Amino acid sequence: MSVPITNTVYVLNGPNLNLLGTREPDIYGSETLDDIAGMLEDFAREHDLAIDMRQTNHEGMLVDWLHEAQAEGARAVLLNAAAYTHTSIALLDAIKAIRTPVIEVHLSDPKTREEFRHRSYVGMAAAKTVEGHGAKSYLIALEAVASGEI
Repeated sequence: MSVPITNTVYVLNGPNLNLLGTREPDIYGSETLDDIAGMLEDFAREHDLAIDMRQTNHEGMLVDWLHEAQAEGARAVLLNAAAYTHTSIALLDAIKAIRTPVIEVHLSDPKTREEFRHRSYVGMAAAKTVEGHGAKSYLIALEAVASGEI
């Protein structure tokens, strides 16, 4: 039985993103996760979307939330898996296992950073990747959902 698609967009954030605003602002910017949530909620309201924004430092929770997004009929998932981007085959498998489109989001551009950040397991299954635009990366990803691109 198919679940009807809703107007909800899950915005899932991985480890250490709760420290945005104070953690390496020269790389990640000075906006906090709450600042980003406010920006996304303002945009979502104007485009008849709803945001369900979450953060965890635990890989398995991100997997559970990806499964939940499909079960609840989410329109899409914006996923900033942070360091798990480069290590988590579990997240790769979870994205491949669901029908809900996932957009990979990064504040910085991993390809311009340390070599170990150049491989993205999340990106291997994501419908789109947005990176290197700071907090605006999230907004660009949400615009892709609102426009019907994703």
